[in-house]
Amino acid sequence: MHIVYLHGFNSGPKSLKAHETADYLRRHHPDCEFHCPQLSPHPAEAAHQAETLLQGLPKDTLLIGSSLGGFYATHLAEKLGLRAALINPAVTPHADLSRFLGPQVNPYTGEAYTLSEADMAALMALRVSHPSARRYWLYLGTRDEVLDWKAAARHYRNNHQTVFNGDDHRLARWPECLPGLMAWATAA
Repeated sequence: MHIVYLHGFNSGPKSLKAHETADYLRRHHPDCEFHCPQLSPHPAEAAHQAETLLQGLPKDTLLIGSSLGGFYATHLAEKLGLRAALINPAVTPHADLSRFLGPQVNPYTGEAYTLSEADMAALMALRVSHPSARRYWLYLGTRDEVLDWKAAARHYRNNHQTVFNGDDHRLARWPECLPGLMAWATAA
């Protein structure tokens, strides 16, 4: 089985959740191949990078997306017929990220870039208005300081959801989710 982890805005493969996921898989599912690409900061390019990777992988590949990566995972899961785990996913990143328009620096990579209106338009083009039922498992923290967890719960209302009272955007309880996620991923 292959697992593709898509990181969030101004993040990367060195994020703590990506490391926690890779470590868990290495210890408990050594037969799984873990992929965590460094995505472009520009949404159209990021979606294309991830789709290109996925096209070369088996159809039972599981997506894991965190924040903006959850938004990309939704677009790709719908387009390619995959299942996805979403960690505090962005639902309206074109609105959420508009306050960051202009110069940016990714703290994980040091890459300097400019977030533009064209990037917001690309996010609008990637949006899935009505996610499929039973394709996703959401992991939400009720104290998410970045995104509205209730908006995600409503948007994915016909999917499995685990809500952690008091957890934040980082979702510190992510490691305890991995055994159940892997059981779900390998069933069916």
